[in-house]
Amino acid sequence: MTSLMQRLSAERNRRFVGRLPELELFQDAIASPELPFHILHVFGPGGVGKTTLMQQFLRICEQSKIATIYVEARNIEAVPESFISTLRSLMGLNETDSPLDVLAAKQKRNVILIDTYEAISQLDEWLREAFLPNISINTLVVFAGRNPPSYPWRSDPGWQALIHVLPLQNLTSQESQTYLTSRNIPAKQHQAILDFTHGHPLALSLVADVFAQAQEFSLQAESAPDVVKTLLERFVQAVPTPLHRMALQACAVVRLTTEALLNQILAGEVQLLDISPTPEATDNNISSPSTDSQVATSSNPSLFKGKSENTPDIHSVFEWLRGLSIIESGQLGLFVHDLAREVLIADLRWRNPELYAELHHRARQYYTIRLGQTQGQEKHRVLFDYMFLHRDNPAIRLRFTWGEHSSLLTDSLRETDKIALLAMVAQYEGQESAKIADHWLNCQPQNVVVFRDSHSEPAGFAMIVELHTATDEDLTVDPGAVACWQYLQNHAPLRPQEGATLFRFWMARDTYQAVSPTQSLIFINFVQYFQKTSGLAYTFLPCADADAWASMLTYFDMTRLPKADFTVEERQYGVYGHDWRVVSPVAWQQLLAQREVGTTGESPDNAPVSQPLLVLSQPKFIEAVQDALRNFTRPDALQNNPLMRSRSVYEALSRQVEEQVVNTDMMRDRITALRTLVKQTVESLQSCPRDEKLYRAIYRTYLNPAPTQEQAAELLDLPFSTYRRHLKAGITRVTDILWQREIS
Repeated sequence: MTSLMQRLSAERNRRFVGRLPELELFQDAIASPELPFHILHVFGPGGVGKTTLMQQFLRICEQSKIATIYVEARNIEAVPESFISTLRSLMGLNETDSPLDVLAAKQKRNVILIDTYEAISQLDEWLREAFLPNISINTLVVFAGRNPPSYPWRSDPGWQALIHVLPLQNLTSQESQTYLTSRNIPAKQHQAILDFTHGHPLALSLVADVFAQAQEFSLQAESAPDVVKTLLERFVQAVPTPLHRMALQACAVVRLTTEALLNQILAGEVQLLDISPTPEATDNNISSPSTDSQVATSSNPSLFKGKSENTPDIHSVFEWLRGLSIIESGQLGLFVHDLAREVLIADLRWRNPELYAELHHRARQYYTIRLGQTQGQEKHRVLFDYMFLHRDNPAIRLRFTWGEHSSLLTDSLRETDKIALLAMVAQYEGQESAKIADHWLNCQPQNVVVFRDSHSEPAGFAMIVELHTATDEDLTVDPGAVACWQYLQNHAPLRPQEGATLFRFWMARDTYQAVSPTQSLIFINFVQYFQKTSGLAYTFLPCADADAWASMLTYFDMTRLPKADFTVEERQYGVYGHDWRVVSPVAWQQLLAQREVGTTGESPDNAPVSQPLLVLSQPKFIEAVQDALRNFTRPDALQNNPLMRSRSVYEALSRQVEEQVVNTDMMRDRITALRTLVKQTVESLQSCPRDEKLYRAIYRTYLNPAPTQEQAAELLDLPFSTYRRHLKAGITRVTDILWQREIS
């Protein structure tokens, strides 16, 4: 080698991996007697390797002795005169020579490579209409940029036949590992790096550089700020306003972004101090500290003021997102490329954790509303979007597949499914388990959920056994049902009208209980079952590999229950369980909301309860209601009432928290919640004419009591015996209402 340029080229080539289909496409094109296409348009997000690929195209041309012009578009002005002047210089022509005339006269194969094409996008029409039609038919022009061809290229019948569009994707897992090996990265580090980079070439290169210097790499913004900053600058070159920045960050937080969701997140109570474009806001990166301070959350309402007149509407912000190279448009909405999502989230959590939490809160509110409006497959999709909010927690992210597309459909059991389902059970759990599954298929077919592939064949299933409706004969057939039922009797007896379920069999046809799209959908259906099943007191979930699911199920507040474990054909199954009477669905949802944004183990200042809920038997519950009525006007006497730790009071307190009618004294808040619950229940009797007399008796005895019961009867103008009968009936009626509320 006689020059540094040669050495530089050799090193670039040595580190180049993959892209074999792209290179073969280019080689075949330039070697053809007649070009199969005259425009090759390569596009992809920043750092995906467009320039590296163009350099490989240049090397191939040099080896093939093909004349090549390499134009770096970022170095020229986006006007025709500058483009022509650049060509003249690169071609070594005189000032009076016309590059277009020379190119038009070319008799041999030649190539023009134009890199960073988005920098001269204003020349798109001129190139298409005036310049390119006049060059030689022997010329291949290659564009490389962030964006796909504009609409006129795709709508013109002539150019449609002459252009080939080549979207550039990340490297495959195998190609990425080949690259990491060439950089001397130990194999044990490869998977962690691939999980972060998703095969993005620039990210792989940056991580390899960091590892080479430190021999370790923590994939966090705070430990690798230069990596995150560099990638951000490549992904997002200009952000018009803080509102656009917030929209991009919101798009990274959620799985799929629709205009309706974006409106919920951006157009609610969160306001921007000033969203007029500023010099800092149009800088070359998304993470300028001077502009991040302009974005606030609803936890600081005093910081907000009205929107600027320059506020863009949500539709225009959505369209801006749609045009970014790191955003793809799917069938159901927009989604961010995997690595771009990782980088945006890492930077947001490091830079502004309060905004990160607020974006989650707003998305959660939107999904909660949508869940009440949807049914069937649409509800499953919304639940999956809801679950995606937990993706950033390491206990969850590797236990779900988060892809946008899935051909799986959720369906009920058909008679023709039974052979396939029993074959799955026999394959993975043995013939004895298949016999047990056959028994439950016949006993409780309505509780089987089947997941069908694109051919309507079962790709997996989940079988839910209602333990409380099964007969003793049914239970004895199944060691798993026996173990869980005995656990209930010994540790968590059911009360009247309460139910317990066992997710007895759950598996995918091809992967059993391993992480897969089917397994992810199975867990989504579990969550839906928790939400929709009235009177559900206890849930059991057995796993063939209990340890593998420990972190995720613990995250979801499922408790490991070794005393409920069971064995079938020498295969042991570990069981997890959840008592919905101790941590109610409302409390469970709030617990997950805290863990969702990384606050696991922390107790917010306004946490509704600090002690586990009590599971009261019906007689104990009746005693507690009677005590609450007797002491209604003496709040201090209610401190030790068992209802203070009941599910009903917890939910009443949760509503007070949402309505911000709480103070710093948690005991006083709980007493207030209990008294409010009792008062509202008593007052509900007024809605029924038949119960009006019962309401008056309770009102004059407990809510606004007369000095004595005799005087209460006089005030009501009732014989004492009639008054006592009304009071007794009223207490029974109030107790019944509260009991149904407690166990529903």
